[in-house]
Amino acid sequence: MVEIRNLTKKYGNQLAVDNISFTVKKGEILGFLGPNGAGKSTTMNILTGYLSATDGTVLIDGYDVLDNPVLAKKKIGYLPEHPPLYLDMTVREYLDFVYDLKQVKEDREEHLSKICETVKITDVADRLIGNLSKGYKQRVGLAQAMAGNPEVLILDEPTVGLDPKQIIEIRSVIKKLGREHTVILSSHILQEVNAVCERLVIINKGRLVAGDTPENLGKSISNENKFQLRVAGDERSILDVLEKIGGIKYIKSLGRKEAGSIDFIIEAEPHVDVRASIFNALAEAKLPMLSLQTVDLSLEDIFLEVTKNQGKKEIADISEDEIEIVNQPKEKEDGAAEELAAQKEKIAEGADEDESDLQA
Repeated sequence: MVEIRNLTKKYGNQLAVDNISFTVKKGEILGFLGPNGAGKSTTMNILTGYLSATDGTVLIDGYDVLDNPVLAKKKIGYLPEHPPLYLDMTVREYLDFVYDLKQVKEDREEHLSKICETVKITDVADRLIGNLSKGYKQRVGLAQAMAGNPEVLILDEPTVGLDPKQIIEIRSVIKKLGREHTVILSSHILQEVNAVCERLVIINKGRLVAGDTPENLGKSISNENKFQLRVAGDERSILDVLEKIGGIKYIKSLGRKEAGSIDFIIEAEPHVDVRASIFNALAEAKLPMLSLQTVDLSLEDIFLEVTKNQGKKEIADISEDEIEIVNQPKEKEDGAAEELAAQKEKIAEGADEDESDLQA
């Protein structure tokens, strides 16, 4: 449904997106992650047609965003981090405006009523947007993205500013939307991504560093064989038994989590299965093993692992103000430098005068 091929974006000499490629299938909810300055916002702006790419191709249901912008954009609903709302309109007036702007062909009353019901804003439909809470404003922003039933929804921080109950409701809405729409979700809340998304794409410094399900990513970046073990008995006695088992790299005690038992983290040597040996050794020592489970990498662990040690900061999302500076003609740069030098000279002269007054 969405295909990105060799996407590159430069601002002057700054490389914001560096030759990334990935696809999003129809009906898939994709989590789009990266640290601040990774190139997420730039990529999403190119996907929506707000920015043009320096190189590469973006296809929305087969339509090139650059060559067929009207057809491509009709298939996109976009919720930016700061929803594009008109605060002096009521919710109903605003959605009517969006309906006309997108040239929606469906029955107006039925279509907008269904959207309001989906995101639960029916009860505030006649209120001014400027008087709504931040959470309700976010819902109105999501409603405008859904107008026209676009096949692709691009959501940037959709739950920012919502209370826990509202977050759960919006997550539920996004999951339902994923049954009929392709959803690309960008969020800094990793728990949210883990709860909603089926697959992840992680970029760092403009480069694609990972793309798979959270489970497969965890397996691919971890060569460790870790277990959490709970055993009934005295800690020293348990350690004496575990330390004699071959194939164990290290043992870490987590202390008492349950009355009468001790928890441990055990890491085995690569490709060595020590579970049966642990069970047999503890059984022989009459130390009951209450539980043994593998320790999977959390999404936070995965994110930190694939984005660490990427070198110095070379790539960043660049604001419009920074774009103007990057593309500024050399004459302006020279003029700005001369003006700065003159200001420094004036300050220095003022300091000399103040020093003379003090000596007098």
